[in-house]
Amino acid sequence: MILDGNDPAAIAAAAHAVRAGALLGLPTETVYGLAADASSDAAVAQIFAAKGRPSDHPLIVHVASAEGIAHFASEVPDFAQKLVDAYWPGPLTLILPRLPGVAGAATGGQDSVGLRCPAHPVAQALLRACAAPGDEATQGGPPVWGVAAPSANRFGRVSPTTAQHVQDELGADLLVLDGGPCAVGIESTIVDCTRGVPVLLRPGAVTREQIEAACGIKPLSKEDLPALTPRASGTLEAHYAPHAKVRLMDAKALQTGLDLLGSDAAHIAVYARVVLRSKSPRLVIRRMPDDAAATAQQLFAVLRGFDDERVKLIWIETPPPSPEWEGVRDRLQRAAAA
Repeated sequence: MILDGNDPAAIAAAAHAVRAGALLGLPTETVYGLAADASSDAAVAQIFAAKGRPSDHPLIVHVASAEGIAHFASEVPDFAQKLVDAYWPGPLTLILPRLPGVAGAATGGQDSVGLRCPAHPVAQALLRACAAPGDEATQGGPPVWGVAAPSANRFGRVSPTTAQHVQDELGADLLVLDGGPCAVGIESTIVDCTRGVPVLLRPGAVTREQIEAACGIKPLSKEDLPALTPRASGTLEAHYAPHAKVRLMDAKALQTGLDLLGSDAAHIAVYARVVLRSKSPRLVIRRMPDDAAATAQQLFAVLRGFDDERVKLIWIETPPPSPEWEGVRDRLQRAAAA
């Protein structure tokens, strides 16, 4: 069931459901999440079951504000606090030492916890409603200080960026708050803050340069500390994959492939910044924006659209190597590896 996220009654109903242990499709500025009470192992178990996700693969816990950190983390290093001050609310997840006895199922049993404060107004309204004090008999349960919310899709598949995507993926029985299309379009940047220095585990809208500018420390890459970094959401080699096979190619290779196939090209979709020539009327072509942020915003919707066209192959022009494209490159490389 899809509810209008701008309706206060819908927010109240959704908060009641979460307090009662139910799942919820939740809009954020990055992608739609599949949310449940992070403090309830039973509620979190429903997330893993619905997604088909391994139970040792940690989830990100969403909080309404920086005050929520104290409910889940035992320590906030100075550089992490600077990142909170600069980018919360926003598309940045910080991995911090976990308080003993909290969110064990949501963190996959690790001694660290990934925390994010989303900027989306519907997510903010839901989180505030969940944490607000009230009559437990009518509210559906005690206050919820954070919701675990991985992307609302089957494990390893393309993340949803609209409420309809969530319903198409997980069924009409799931309660979903509609907050419109996601503004960022790819998942949050993840920074590990448990090693004394920032370690970039997953690139996103908040770039390496912005991380360094905010905290004064150049972030390491997870490859720099392969044996030390914790498990984190969305960091598997193969992820974010449509049903069709994805192949990354440069512009010259794309045009060469189309020339070789000629009018016989079929069941192929192409997503590229360059203008391509083809003699086949059966080719599905979408132009990739020249701007990295615009590409990120539409990327998952484009991949889902190609699947709807029943194509078998998706040829994508490799994004530029510049820093602002790192998040898009990461998602496409993982999609191509699936």
